[in-house]
Amino acid sequence: MTDSSTNAGVRADVWLWAARFFKTRSLAKQAIDGGKVELNDAACKPAKPVHVGDTFRITRGEERIACVVVALSEKRGPAPEARKLYSETEESVAERERRREDRRLTGGALLRPDARPDKRDRRLIQDLKKTL
Repeated sequence: MTDSSTNAGVRADVWLWAARFFKTRSLAKQAIDGGKVELNDAACKPAKPVHVGDTFRITRGEERIACVVVALSEKRGPAPEARKLYSETEESVAERERRREDRRLTGGALLRPDARPDKRDRRLIQDLKKTL
């Protein structure tokens, strides 16, 4: 599955898909186009070649991951094999753990209502959704 001998590199969107950061290659491309992925602390394009030793910064929702490319692959394989393509930085692991603990302690910062909405409240919610 891994091929670290090629000098040409692998497309960024293909590598992100093969490393299982995104479920499909088109989702990886959309994330790159949306500015959610940085390669070597710079903006990235889907066709940019990735080489061993490059650093990715990936944002998926609330989650932020910084990893270093350890191996290259153009094929998507099982998760244990995909995990061998990169190594997450210590700072990234510590930050993700800190954020996870914050969410756990604050209850995810969700403000839950005391009761279910009544008929009037439901209609107001539906009207609000129609305007959006």
